Amino acid sequence: MATLSSTRPSRFTMLSAGILFVGVVAPLMMAITISLNPDEQRILVDMGTWRAFIPTVISGQNYVEVWTDPVHPFLRYLFNTTFITLTTLILSILINSMAAFVLAQGTVGGRKLLIAIILATLVVPAESLVLPQLIMASRAGIIDSYEVQILPGVANAMAIFLFYQFFSRLPRDLIEAARVDGFSFFQIYRHIAMPLSKPVVSAIAVLQFLEIWNSYLWPVMVTRGPEVRPLSVAMSAYFGTNQAAWGNIMAFAVSMAIPVILFFLLLQKQFIASVVSSGVKG
Repeated sequence: MATLSSTRPSRFTMLSAGILFVGVVAPLMMAITISLNPDEQRILVDMGTWRAFIPTVISGQNYVEVWTDPVHPFLRYLFNTTFITLTTLILSILINSMAAFVLAQGTVGGRKLLIAIILATLVVPAESLVLPQLIMASRAGIIDSYEVQILPGVANAMAIFLFYQFFSRLPRDLIEAARVDGFSFFQIYRHIAMPLSKPVVSAIAVLQFLEIWNSYLWPVMVTRGPEVRPLSVAMSAYFGTNQAAWGNIMAFAVSMAIPVILFFLLLQKQFIASVVSSGVKG
């Protein structure tokens, strides 16, 4: 019995690793392998075999073609995506945290009702709001601009709720001590609440970064040219030809994924700390 029980964790670990490999690592390895192969015919032949997952040819030709394409300026798209994502993220964290702090520590009437309304918006499909937002953006004259891609993503119900959950659990003694020391309501938010909420900020930053960086439906509706178009929309241009260039497509996809991976690694410790602390009560 002891031998049997001791083997169970090992089998579970092996099964988990296998699922992780098949679901995450294998597609990533396939994308990298294809992106390093400049021979389109060889790529088509290797698809469906083990050669599609292990690089047998290593060349940077596809990356050079993607990065230097004059018709689809990758660097311009990269700047647009980075600017839109970071600007939206910064504004979202500031505005949503302020709203949550007022709800959690302010003297707002009907607090529970407001939180319920905010959470109720999460069940509304984003696609159902696209047309009204498009009409509003058109009347405001901000179509094909950075503003039209930034403003709709600033207010986020999930971010408000996560901040509210954290701020509502701040010790009352700490808040009262700050008020006795002469701190204003905003100073308590700035100097006490926000510095303590780094794990929550990191979790929201990672989740929203992924959502904004990979956003496609809204940008494809409100952008016209490469001046403000993000990477997600620009990548679809490679599928508009009669024959897709899979090497270039995968080089584009890998190049687009690298900033996301680096951003997650940068905030990895704080993100994990937020996930762990969310399961601890008291």
